[in-house]
Amino acid sequence: MSLDKNRQITTSESSSGSSADEGTHIMRGLTSTSTQDETTGSISEGNLEAEKISPFVFVLVALASISGFLFGYDTGYVSGALVVIKEDLGRALSNGDKELITASTSLGALLGGVIAGAMCDFFGRKWVITFANILFLVGAAIQCGAHAVWTMIGGRFVMGWGVGIASLCAPLYISELAPTRIRGRLVVLNVLAITGGQLVAYGIGAGMAHVHQGWRILVGLSMVPAFVQMVIFVFMPETPRYLVRKNKIAEAKKVLAKTYATDDDNLLDRKLHELMLHNAYKESGLSTMARARNTMKELYCVPSNLRALIIACGLQGIQQFCGFNSLMYFSATIFEVVGFDNATAVSIIVAGTNFVFTIVAFMVIDRIGRRRILLGTIWGMSLGLVVNAIAFHFLDKQKEKNPNHELDKEHISGWAYVVLVAQLVYVAFYATGIGNVPWQQSELFPISVRGVGTGMATATNWAGSLIVSSTFLTMLENITPTGTFSFYAGLCALGEVFVFFLYPETSGMDLEQIQQLLTGGFNIKESMRLSDEAKRGYKK
Repeated sequence: MSLDKNRQITTSESSSGSSADEGTHIMRGLTSTSTQDETTGSISEGNLEAEKISPFVFVLVALASISGFLFGYDTGYVSGALVVIKEDLGRALSNGDKELITASTSLGALLGGVIAGAMCDFFGRKWVITFANILFLVGAAIQCGAHAVWTMIGGRFVMGWGVGIASLCAPLYISELAPTRIRGRLVVLNVLAITGGQLVAYGIGAGMAHVHQGWRILVGLSMVPAFVQMVIFVFMPETPRYLVRKNKIAEAKKVLAKTYATDDDNLLDRKLHELMLHNAYKESGLSTMARARNTMKELYCVPSNLRALIIACGLQGIQQFCGFNSLMYFSATIFEVVGFDNATAVSIIVAGTNFVFTIVAFMVIDRIGRRRILLGTIWGMSLGLVVNAIAFHFLDKQKEKNPNHELDKEHISGWAYVVLVAQLVYVAFYATGIGNVPWQQSELFPISVRGVGTGMATATNWAGSLIVSSTFLTMLENITPTGTFSFYAGLCALGEVFVFFLYPETSGMDLEQIQQLLTGGFNIKESMRLSDEAKRGYKK
């Protein structure tokens, strides 16, 4: 950054009252004392990243991760509910009804994801998360009172809006608050909450399987955490980067002080200076539509931003088109087909595996790195899907010899257990890698396009979920389970190729450093070097 740009930012902030005066003081004080790295152009932050991390950070992350729990719970309970609803909605559910009920959440989430980024930029991260809880509450209430299929679909659609908004805003909120050296792990905590929500939903679903209208209780319980988060989040702070963008410099400094548990003004001012250089820009004098046009132009016409969009959308696409959500939505249906008596209870094993290996991801994502984890796990997903396809092939052969095989619950085929084991292998590799890494998406974008960029990526995720959830049962019928799982295995292989050529390593680097990395290309080799150097620096 040049001194001219420093003066430009300082001038634009000086008209914003006391916060701008604070910013002017910081900019002038540090312009003469801070040093710039000759190779990266970033401002030296001293030892701020080596400072003790405040427990306040973990409190904020835990509260934000309630959104992840709701995301997981609301997408997880449908698996068991579809098996036990029977005729509670006026008729026995057809495969088409099941696909519509499931896909309606994905459609709502797709639409919510499209607008969530712009909402975060306009209203702030915390208020959009608060609004998402209102949608959770309304959607759950509609479902609890549903006595027709289309009412259930409507409730799932409204809840889907909340899921889509929360799935973008919660990771964004966490990543902008998190200290650099543990940013990846803190975002994974939100994913851990998602898998925990799915596990809890499966467990309660199994317990309610033989309770009359028990699925309504299953849905209604989701209202409790939604209400709790809605109330508490009113009192939560905004992220420092968003506050800097809005020229609320003094507030941003207070949040930084709580985040890093330090009262060293020099270290805080250096960090704030860095944020101001990269995140502050003038918006005054432009209409909302003009700002929106400028943002879209910057996203698609600035090469580094376009590369970030390609990476973020690509990873979210891989996450969905590997077919994982088909397992989450229809696992009970799948296990019922292969012969397990209490299919919902068996699904708990799958959800538990997802939860456990998300903990593994939490432990290694910042140490091993995002890129290395993906390259080491996507192939394992393909392996699990291929074994699944083979097992279903032999199950079909057995059914041809014994058409009544599916009615024999006391003598489950050995191939049914192979299906279960293959699903567990697939889920373990998924949870360790592609289930987590795409949600680090906000670290790829500069603040000026972060909301819209992450919105596009999240929309890609839910568009994929919509396609998978609305076609999975149809694919099982038309191209057989063997063909379906083979198809997803092939898409996983393509995902491995995408990651190898286009996804740089980002662990250990500041958000601003990652965005600068993409200015000259995808820079895979350079990213590995910078990431390793950054990690060595934190150990000193």
